[in-house]
Amino acid sequence: MKNRLKVLRAERDWSQAELGGRLGVSRQAVNAIETGKYDPSLPLAFKLSRLFEMPIEEIFDDQTGNTHDAE
Repeated sequence: MKNRLKVLRAERDWSQAELGGRLGVSRQAVNAIETGKYDPSLPLAFKLSRLFEMPIEEIFDDQTGNTHDAE
């Protein structure tokens, strides 16, 4: 699943370890999500949504194309 996590994290000047600490997960988990090797659980996706103050759909893209095409 594609995501904007690395960009959002970089905009705040947070390391993967810092983001992991804010979410209660390891740095390795953050890295795996950023690189698309792991999809976060729904509770973790909601934590990310609250932390970055944006809808889950703006952080994650579950489609290969543009998510706005369906609108």
